[in-house]
Amino acid sequence: MNANTIAVVGLSWGDEGKGKITDYLSQKADIVVRYQGGNNAGHTVVSNGIKYKFKLIPSGAPLEKEVVIGNGCVVDPKVLLKEIENLTKLNKKVNLKLSSTAHVIFPFHRVLDGLQEKSKGDYKAGTTKRGIGPTYSDKAARWGIRVFDLTNPELLEIKLKKQYEIKSKLIKLYDPKWVSDFNEVYSEYLDYGQRLKGYVTDTAYYLNKQINNRKKVIFEGAQGTLLGIDHGMYPFGTSSNANSLGIPSGSGVPSKKINKVLGVIKAYTSRVGEGPVVTELHDKTGDQIREQGHEYGTVTGRPRRVGWLDLFNIAYSVMINGVDNIAITLLDALEGIDPLKICIGYEMEGEKLESWPIQSEFLEKCEPIYQVFEGWEKRDRKDWRQIALQGYNSLPKTMKNYIEFISKELKVRNSIISIGPDREETIVLDKNLF
Repeated sequence: MNANTIAVVGLSWGDEGKGKITDYLSQKADIVVRYQGGNNAGHTVVSNGIKYKFKLIPSGAPLEKEVVIGNGCVVDPKVLLKEIENLTKLNKKVNLKLSSTAHVIFPFHRVLDGLQEKSKGDYKAGTTKRGIGPTYSDKAARWGIRVFDLTNPELLEIKLKKQYEIKSKLIKLYDPKWVSDFNEVYSEYLDYGQRLKGYVTDTAYYLNKQINNRKKVIFEGAQGTLLGIDHGMYPFGTSSNANSLGIPSGSGVPSKKINKVLGVIKAYTSRVGEGPVVTELHDKTGDQIREQGHEYGTVTGRPRRVGWLDLFNIAYSVMINGVDNIAITLLDALEGIDPLKICIGYEMEGEKLESWPIQSEFLEKCEPIYQVFEGWEKRDRKDWRQIALQGYNSLPKTMKNYIEFISKELKVRNSIISIGPDREETIVLDKNLF
């Protein structure tokens, strides 16, 4: 029996191609849900020759599916309204439901994000400076402003005045010359609230009701597991749980209602931000992978750090997420590189490690243990597309060896192979996945 709910989560540092996989699966879905993160995440989807770059709206939007932004997200209303506007201009119907209890990002959050990051020195997290961390901090401190407040003028004024008063004092400790006008901020966000009001609802109740009615639902992670606040490389990550463990708290849907977890793996490693990457490449091979994989951030435009595929940390992610199946993406980006390497373990101070050492201080001392593979030739884009249409058996033998080793090493079934950005450049090995 096919699952009616599935989680699509990244198993590395993000940018694994979750947007493309979610978009592909969305063809069969009724609802796509974002349950964590904010506009520090970016998903690129190519649909009918059009490239969509989302920061908040889930990847099912180009197919006009119902999309839900859950309570575990933090929302910059200006960014969200711009994404709604962009979809409308493309004559796409926006079927959005926005959680009334998601927290709201304000200008002072963005200012504090940049100032605090600058002051951290060696402990800076590599934040995108979009106010995500400070907004989650206010949420945990129990004085954040939520979407419900944004749609109620009197509540917004009372709560924002108190926040504004305290945040102004804090910002001036870092920057005594900072100037801002409360009335302008209040007026701007009051307008946002009224424009978003029609989308706002109790999304937890809505999702549980729809799942009970056997609607097909996808939960889309925003960042990769290794960036998560609890089970990622702290402090060099994000401010929420990007793994499947974040779904119940971030959406209100209990874990027993999530039928499958699909982990997405890129055919190599990439990441944006600070912190050690054990398999990172600082040579021409790394440059070649970066260019062939177009490894530049969707949100920031920053060139990503790249390296060989690291199955040692991905095995940790498989465990944390309870992964049932995997999707492997961007195999085409490794074309023309020979030999290829896959990391299968770490050594630290002469000792082989049993599991990924989550502490960054240990990772700085680790050396990778590699398995070497023969590469595959370069091909034109049209050739990759034709291979995808013909199916798995038409893949180069060396690529199949690479793919099958990953599955065997992780002890998880390969279900989707992606060899290009378009939906058509996808090979599905498990027809009963969703």
